[in-house]
Amino acid sequence: MTRLDEAWVGDITYIRVGQKWLCLAVIIDLYSRKVIGWSMYRRMKADLVCVALKMALHNRNYPKGVNMHTDRDSQYCSKSYQQLITRHSLLCSMSGKGNCYDNAACGSFLHMLKVELVCQRRDETREQAKRSIFWYIEAYYNRVRRHSGIDYKSPINFEIQVRKIA
Repeated sequence: MTRLDEAWVGDITYIRVGQKWLCLAVIIDLYSRKVIGWSMYRRMKADLVCVALKMALHNRNYPKGVNMHTDRDSQYCSKSYQQLITRHSLLCSMSGKGNCYDNAACGSFLHMLKVELVCQRRDETREQAKRSIFWYIEAYYNRVRRHSGIDYKSPINFEIQVRKIA
């Protein structure tokens, strides 16, 4: 990747909350590693990924021509998600069947979230988990957590640097 909003990746995961589940969808800018869109629902339906994509589009001022890469989960193949992709002139890209490596940046983020937050806290309600995940993404991961792939800067600091140079 050579610039912001060139390629985004999205993925979904389940998070155990007490005796229930919470579904989380995220979208990450591959260049800066910043989580630019996310949503949380009780069930893994198309709305979950559509809301995350709408947030990413809003947060990035509706860029055109972004390569939006996901796996082939049914939510990403849904009519509502595909209509969003088309309506906003994004380029839909999906992993080959059984190829998890195309989406490694998202998988890595979701793994970090589970290791650094979910396994440490063990929230008992979905509302507690939602607050914890919000904090992790918006206050810690995007603003503080450093990444070797972006010169040991946080995603926001990396984007500030990139925008100053441009």
